[in-house]
Amino acid sequence: MIDVDTVVIGAGAVGLACAATLARGGADVLVLEAAGAIGTLTSSRNSEVVHAGLYYPTDSLRRQHCVSGRRKLYAWMDAHGVAYRKTGKLIVAASDAQISKMEGLHAQGLRNDVEGLSFLTGAEAMAMEPHLVCKAAVLSAETGVFDSHGYMLSLQGELEDHGGAIAFNTPVTTSEILADGRIRIEAGGAEPMALVARKVVNSAGLYAHRVANGMSGYDPALLPAFTLAKGSYFSCQTKPVFQRLIYPAPVEGGLGVHVTLDLGGRMRFGPDVEWLNTDDPDTVDYRVDIRRADSFYAAVREYWPQLPDGAIAADYSGCRPKLSFPGQPAADFRIDGPAHHGHSGLVHLFGIESPGLTSSLSIAEAVAAALAH
Repeated sequence: MIDVDTVVIGAGAVGLACAATLARGGADVLVLEAAGAIGTLTSSRNSEVVHAGLYYPTDSLRRQHCVSGRRKLYAWMDAHGVAYRKTGKLIVAASDAQISKMEGLHAQGLRNDVEGLSFLTGAEAMAMEPHLVCKAAVLSAETGVFDSHGYMLSLQGELEDHGGAIAFNTPVTTSEILADGRIRIEAGGAEPMALVARKVVNSAGLYAHRVANGMSGYDPALLPAFTLAKGSYFSCQTKPVFQRLIYPAPVEGGLGVHVTLDLGGRMRFGPDVEWLNTDDPDTVDYRVDIRRADSFYAAVREYWPQLPDGAIAADYSGCRPKLSFPGQPAADFRIDGPAHHGHSGLVHLFGIESPGLTSSLSIAEAVAAALAH
């Protein structure tokens, strides 16, 4: 039996941010990761966008941690030499009926304390992006794209510089809250181990519910319902025509099929939203169905009518842990600490999807605060 001060389950961006923050604060941190590398699932299967924070309800954790996390993230990347580009983003109204949506988004962003927002007429937006066709737009100057893997490597370096470590290929199988409040963890892999930890952060992403369900002594009635939603991306084979990210009006379950750019300026489209009607991440098929291309052409041509036939190709997909279901308002992040469940030294993170990557450093500070009480 190994005695450990703090265990973080999951080495995605949020888990690594938590681990680095806790280690920097003096904790002895061990990260348990089921895969053989950092950030292999949700953290590496996304748009790599630094979100500004204008979409979310003002009093939500998503808004709080996105706005705070974005500011922390840019400062972190400057300090650690992580590549990023503040491209800016245009959210566009494709029809007169959507202009009021853009006005609402602009007002929401101002309420959310988001800097660098401007409401543009269609003519103003199209002057900035000549290939764009729209009736109005919101410009978010603080939105950008970044090297998410480079960011996660910098977090791993920070963790290790402060004495922490990551155990790869070490899936958590079961755990138990002991009478003295510590948590016993059984981990599998080639070298199974048993640990007793004083503090535990469940940042297992798509598997966070499974980890919590396998924790003896934790009331399963406290777990939120959840399902999975897949998002596919298609690459664009043409020369890039946009300098900024282009987003349509938001859709149920996501932000709509948008044009995003990588650090080299190459364009890709996505993600769409495909509700999977399952909560089992082991069943997710990450192959991109080429038949979804027709819906991508239709979505993108709403604001880029000149998208040529044959210009897009299947690229990759990701999956989100959803705490809301089709037809319901988007759910907030869940940071379930001792104030929620009564177990000191334990934090479960549920439903950490977009903008989780942008929010990671701010979420990490909230986790550290929850564990300090």
